[in-house]
Amino acid sequence: MTKLADLIWKNAELLRGAFKENEYRKVILPFTVLRRLECVLAPRRDAVRAKYESIKDKGYDLDKMLTPTSGYSFFNISCFTLPGLADTPDAQDVRDNLQAMINGYSQNVREIFEKFGFMATVDKLAEKRRLYLVIQNFAKTDLRDKDEQGLPVVSNHDMGQAFEELLRKFNDVSPAGEQYTPRDVIELMVTILFAGDEKALSLPGIVRTMYDPTAGTGGILSEAEERLHQFNNRATLKLFGQELEDETYAICKADMLIRGQDPANIANGDTLAMDMHPGQTFEYQAANPPYGVEWKPAESTVRKEHGKGAAGRFAPGLPAIRDGQMLFSLHMLSKMQPLAAGRGGGRIGVVHNGSPLFTGDAGSGESEIRRHILRNDYLDCIVAMPTDMFYNTNITTYLWFMSNRKPVERQGKVMLIDASGMSRLMKKNLGKKRREFTTDCVERITRAYADFKDMAWKDEASGRVLQARIFDREHFFYRKVTVERPLRVRFQATTEQVRALAAVLAVAKMPAEQVGLLNAAVAALDPAMSWLDAESFRAALQLAASEVVTGMNVKPRLGVKALETARKWLGTKDKAADPCSNEKGEVLSDADLRDAEYVPLHEDIDAYFEREVVPHWPDAWVNRGVKDDRDGLVGVVGTEINFNREFYVFTPPRSREAIQADIEAMESRFLEMLRGVSK
Repeated sequence: MTKLADLIWKNAELLRGAFKENEYRKVILPFTVLRRLECVLAPRRDAVRAKYESIKDKGYDLDKMLTPTSGYSFFNISCFTLPGLADTPDAQDVRDNLQAMINGYSQNVREIFEKFGFMATVDKLAEKRRLYLVIQNFAKTDLRDKDEQGLPVVSNHDMGQAFEELLRKFNDVSPAGEQYTPRDVIELMVTILFAGDEKALSLPGIVRTMYDPTAGTGGILSEAEERLHQFNNRATLKLFGQELEDETYAICKADMLIRGQDPANIANGDTLAMDMHPGQTFEYQAANPPYGVEWKPAESTVRKEHGKGAAGRFAPGLPAIRDGQMLFSLHMLSKMQPLAAGRGGGRIGVVHNGSPLFTGDAGSGESEIRRHILRNDYLDCIVAMPTDMFYNTNITTYLWFMSNRKPVERQGKVMLIDASGMSRLMKKNLGKKRREFTTDCVERITRAYADFKDMAWKDEASGRVLQARIFDREHFFYRKVTVERPLRVRFQATTEQVRALAAVLAVAKMPAEQVGLLNAAVAALDPAMSWLDAESFRAALQLAASEVVTGMNVKPRLGVKALETARKWLGTKDKAADPCSNEKGEVLSDADLRDAEYVPLHEDIDAYFEREVVPHWPDAWVNRGVKDDRDGLVGVVGTEINFNREFYVFTPPRSREAIQADIEAMESRFLEMLRGVSK
């Protein structure tokens, strides 16, 4: 709700000069939460106070006694309100009474303001003579959820949007910003997440759980609850989450309190470093984890869990330290409710950038994570979204949907939806967000997902385009096969090479008689003579050794070590030479010519090699010693999901005639312009 956010943002005018711009959030966010909590409690505030006065000396558990009266899982027993404080201009009284107001809240609310570091901010406001002015402004801000007639004023949905718009504004003036998930993106995510479950979710009294490991302000969780209530207001969606940043955690927890959720289900901490919902699994999960952010702060824990194998969250593989987003996908898979006897199971929706689709070669941590997801048939669908959809980044993003309870017709299949052409330009940009999904966009994308078939649609009026394709999961697997080509070496006893060999032999761990014999044999070779194959060179060297051995008390033959040393130091790469062999007669490969072929998993390696490699490199061969660690077969298994390739449409080049016509038209216009100048 931009208007509400703008109204609240006006309080920043009071802070200029007293606070730096990137410190405004320390004032505006907690005061907004405080005013919102006060407004929703206002209708029963007097009843709560009366109840408290009647039981305060009886030793009762105040949470159990007062929450039924307040109507929420929190309460306030203080006699102070922001409008009341606005009528008390004495600076010290205002500060002390505000603290008393905070202390009057139940413990679950006091923790929120502790996370904000609120009283330190209050003291600075008092020192800068801004506290009373800020209280006056917020006291005038109407943040009631409904008026006296029960009509909505500021809904939870509107309040959540206002918080996210405020955070976007703050991030515009801060050194760095998080990627908050716009509500239109969340709407698409939760709509597809619930798709196919409508019948079960429509049952009266149905209870489900949902978890967000990077909860932020709780936008995804709250949107999911509202979406569920749209088609079943008697359903219960229990919300769980974990959030690292104190401020956003505090906002999320406040939102959960107002919604009637259990605030204890929202935890504060680094999800990768510590799962604060251990042993719990969930029917639904959704998240927008940070991308391009190092996981080094959690490295010790992550590597330890990886080492546990299946007992840890990160067994399949570890991505590069520079980007931890795929670790969140593994974490969510570990929190997915198991499927037993056809019952239970879970579904996951997660936002990623393009990196998890293809980053990492065969055998890398990223590829192994994709392999785990595909091999276990968790991946259901990926939706490519338009650029310019997020407040703080304009990169292309993707929605991944995973499940361990895919319907029969979807099992073994993966659906890719290209929705990059499904959006409209916004009338006013919000940060870097220039585009948004309309209701029609969400409906069409969801319908394409539900129909589960190849399709292509274009609206000529709006220019919107939507495509979908279905693939077997094996389509995204390949084997990286190492292809070798022979080392080709010309041998010659040049002065430089003989000198280099002598230096090596001077320190070589080789019998002295062999060193002497090799030096003598090499000295006997004709410097102008060269050999194009290793066998002929070794024969010439042995012959020279036999001729110089007369008078020497040594064996007349060079050993394997001596021949190997001579081969390595008297040889020079030469494309015209024959393939070089070692002393066992095995053809050696040239590391500089080593290459790899990416063979689709369903294809026979030998047939592929004969078709694709031999015509170009007749002397090449497959290195059958390079095998996959998991299945032991030739070639390392890799995985890749390439949207551009799957949805590529060939556009033929323009004809020569069309290009010629354009050139002639341009020349004609140029001549007309020249004639106009000359007049």
